[in-house]
Amino acid sequence: MERDKLVYMANQIAKFFESAKEGARSKGVADHINKFWEPRMRTQLFERVESGRTGDMHPLVLEAMGAIRRPEAPSGAPNQSDPSLA
Repeated sequence: MERDKLVYMANQIAKFFESAKEGARSKGVADHINKFWEPRMRTQLFERVESGRTGDMHPLVLEAMGAIRRPEAPSGAPNQSDPSLA
């Protein structure tokens, strides 16, 4: 999926949850992304955040990142977070 569209979609989800109760906002964003985004989309979102390109992301998306499930790397694929691969 085009990465700018991915950010647009995440931001739209965050805008929807802006009106939720204070404690439910970022949880709502994370729950929605976990339920409805395929692993490839979540992987791209993590890559975007980890690369530091977050200036165009809604603060609720960034707040929700800790509760968004990171897809597992396919068996046999290198783990991108492994420091020995750097």
